[in-house]
Amino acid sequence: MTPSTLGLLIGLALGFAGAFGGFGAFLVVGLLGLIGFVAGKVLEGQLDLSGLLGGDRRR
Repeated sequence: MTPSTLGLLIGLALGFAGAFGGFGAFLVVGLLGLIGFVAGKVLEGQLDLSGLLGGDRRR
C-alpha cells in the first residue's frame, strides 16, 4: 500500500468520524490512529522507544 493510499484511507476514516460522530469522535479516531501508527513502527523496528521507556541504561 502506497503512502498516498494510506493517507487517503486515514483521511476518509477521520472524515466519517467527524461527519457522523462530531468533533469528539474525530479526536478519538485520530488519537487511536496515531497510537496504531506508532505501534506499527515499533513492531517493524523503524522506531526505538527504549530511550523513552528506560531500557538499556548504561552507567
